Amino acid sequence: MPELTSKRPEFRNINAFKDLTTYRLPAAGWVSILHRVSGLLMFLLLPLIVWLFDTSVSSEISHERFVSAFAGGLGFVPGWLLKLVVLALMWAYLHHFIAGVRHLLMDATHAVTKQFGKTSAMVTLVLSIGLTLVLGAKLFGLY
Repeated sequence: MPELTSKRPEFRNINAFKDLTTYRLPAAGWVSILHRVSGLLMFLLLPLIVWLFDTSVSSEISHERFVSAFAGGLGFVPGWLLKLVVLALMWAYLHHFIAGVRHLLMDATHAVTKQFGKTSAMVTLVLSIGLTLVLGAKLFGLY
């Protein structure tokens, strides 16, 4: 009779100090956390986004001021730091958009399987990082 009863897996809570350093979060978990982080980043940088848009399209003079801010800096903020902030903002937008499309696709097709979640999470990470690298190369003048 003991052969028929298999030992059930034992689940326990993780210890934040001992287990978090060795815990491996799956790709879907990283995408979920980064989706929240990117949304928060875009919300916090909304005043910068409005300033960037307003300055770039108001007039030719304001557009030149916009370009010079990226070249020489803005007040005490150097130009390279402004470019890094805009690069982070580009990543946030791209990641949030692609992860949002991933969620819409999962909702529309009811494709809530472990394999689809893993595959779509990897596609989301690769696309958002790849597009950010391409646009970042353009932002920093590599092409």
